[in-house]
Amino acid sequence: MNSTPSTNKTQAAITGVFGYVPDYVLTNKELETMVDTNDEWIKSRTGISERRILKGKGMGTSHLATKAVKGLLEKTNTKPEEIDFLICATATPDMVFPATGNIVAHQAGLNCLSYDLMAACSGFLYALVTASQFIETGKYKKIVVVGADKMSSIVDYEDRQTCILFGDGAGAVLLEADTEGNGIVDSILRTDGAGATELYMKAGGSVHPASKETVENKEHYITQHGAVVFKHAVKNMADTSAELVEKNGLDGDSIDFLVPHQANLRIIDATARRLGLDPEKVLVNIEKYGNTTCATIPLCMRDFEHKFKKGDNLILAAFGGGFTWGAVYLKWAY
Repeated sequence: MNSTPSTNKTQAAITGVFGYVPDYVLTNKELETMVDTNDEWIKSRTGISERRILKGKGMGTSHLATKAVKGLLEKTNTKPEEIDFLICATATPDMVFPATGNIVAHQAGLNCLSYDLMAACSGFLYALVTASQFIETGKYKKIVVVGADKMSSIVDYEDRQTCILFGDGAGAVLLEADTEGNGIVDSILRTDGAGATELYMKAGGSVHPASKETVENKEHYITQHGAVVFKHAVKNMADTSAELVEKNGLDGDSIDFLVPHQANLRIIDATARRLGLDPEKVLVNIEKYGNTTCATIPLCMRDFEHKFKKGDNLILAAFGGGFTWGAVYLKWAY
């Protein structure tokens, strides 16, 4: 069992969470009219029933993220000028530059340091751990971490392997200092660039700039080698979560909740089994939103916030393209 953390150590604690998803619901039944697939096949292999899609000309990831950040500030009674730093985790920035975080900070009325962090589906965890360092050192007092993606902007709706998986959404958390033992206790983050071309978007960067050919060849959409990605996701997400749990003296009984990246229900189940968790401790909302990439974990915390109690042990876990993966152990602060 985990020993009680020292109360004199400053840790970065989540003191508020908020999420936003667009109104438009893309169901499996509608996808059946677009590609050769069906509702039963999608649900049995992924756990997804529907996903949200951002409609509207000129609206990108910053629209989703700004909605989440503004909602977070209002919910926590935080004034925009109180925020010292904003990190936007995203795989679908509004544009190559400037950073979407800069745009979000401006639209939300913040006047603070802001930038993007890109680690595919692990982006929110990477951003959360990065932000925590600034809280722990005392550099900043209040930080917003927002994970947001408009995945529909890079999905080929003629590719049945990928179009069934992804949706649009955003989730944001407020981080503040805690000296009562709550907050982020430990984390393990890893990468393996050998998996770079197993899950990626080929064109649009400096190696393959946009051209008539890249557009015609559909190289600005997600390319995924599903079997390879699935194998690595199951192993690495489960292994890292188990390593973090063992390192901190936890077990299936002392973990209150697993908050996993919502990519595939089978990956989530494999991680839960590895940790020896009862099903009611595993938080899942993939059926409603699909894979919203950087938004899945904060949206999951938003949906299940009512279940959390101060001092609860939460394990957050993710796997993404790159390859990137990791796990975070935190004690809920409210």
